[in-house]
Amino acid sequence: MGPLGRIVMAEPSPTLTVEASRRLDRRAQEEYGVSGLVLMENAGRGVAEQLLQRDATSPVAICCGKGNNAGDGFVIARHLDRCGIDVQVLLLFPADELHGDALVNFEIVRRSGIPWEQIAPVDGDKTSADQLAERLSAASWVVDALLGTGVTGDPRPPLDMAIKAINVSGRRVLAVDVPSGLDADTGQPGSPTVEADVTCTFVAPKPGFFVARAEPFIGDLEVLSIGAPRCLVEEMLGG
Repeated sequence: MGPLGRIVMAEPSPTLTVEASRRLDRRAQEEYGVSGLVLMENAGRGVAEQLLQRDATSPVAICCGKGNNAGDGFVIARHLDRCGIDVQVLLLFPADELHGDALVNFEIVRRSGIPWEQIAPVDGDKTSADQLAERLSAASWVVDALLGTGVTGDPRPPLDMAIKAINVSGRRVLAVDVPSGLDADTGQPGSPTVEADVTCTFVAPKPGFFVARAEPFIGDLEVLSIGAPRCLVEEMLGG
């Protein structure tokens, strides 16, 4: 699976709001029988292919939160590992806070022996920004799989620390679906927001991507399929 096409930010394009994106996912599952795991698999595999097309080399650091965006990150890790790329999954929350499809894909990563590390508060200790900075400094690419499209407002700890570490790492950054901290509907950047070199979004761009204030955070924008039925996508995009 590859990109549906490079989006030129100055040109109009059909978009999906955050709510419409959720509705599309829900309808794909409930009306067409495409499971959430299949959608997540297609999303993560497509992003991994983007990294390979951009000559990603070992190692790739994948920073994960705890929602479906993190689940995409786990799939990305598995497919890069399958292609011989060294990866390190960096969890910003305890693994026992994962649930649903994200937990399923984390368990696959864990059982596959793919390196992962929890960089998160444990027993009241502070998150180690130095520890994260050290991991990122060794990476060829950093994948932002921290926050998805549904998050608004300024990122909270420990994600604010992770975003700051990503931005000062000097590494190439790929954001999954939306740069963490950016409001996908309005284009309003939070404090802080990931400054991505590439954003791989799914099905269609989000309205906020075309707002001038969002452009510095998005970088190159690629739109990837998640395997939702074409008739559903065309209906949701207005034909």
